[in-house]
Amino acid sequence: VQLQASGGGLVQPGENLRLACAASRFTLDSYPIGWFRQAPGKEREAVSCTNSNDDSTYYEDSVKGRFTISRDNAKNTVFLQMNSLKPEDTAVYFCATTTYYSTYVLTNPDNYDYWGRGTLVTVSS
Repeated sequence: VQLQASGGGLVQPGENLRLACAASRFTLDSYPIGWFRQAPGKEREAVSCTNSNDDSTYYEDSVKGRFTISRDNAKNTVFLQMNSLKPEDTAVYFCATTTYYSTYVLTNPDNYDYWGRGTLVTVSS
């Protein structure tokens, strides 16, 4: 299983970015997906996660209403649309998955077996 996160960059406050997490040697369909972030000096935290059926999702409180997680099975890719970015969103963002089917949303990083390389998001004026 290989995951590749992309789409990070330097943006100004209020701007948008869309992160993508593409999988190879693995089909993301029907498996939980999580987007996590880690800022300097801080622990990795769950930003947005979805369960296997995509009928239950989680958003960290500070991103509710601004971020949206979605899955494109045809492209075997999961996206994180990030709108109205704030300086406090600055972090390295990671995507993760597990091969265990789950109807629950998994927000603990320990529940995930496979991680992509992070992509840096910097929000600064």
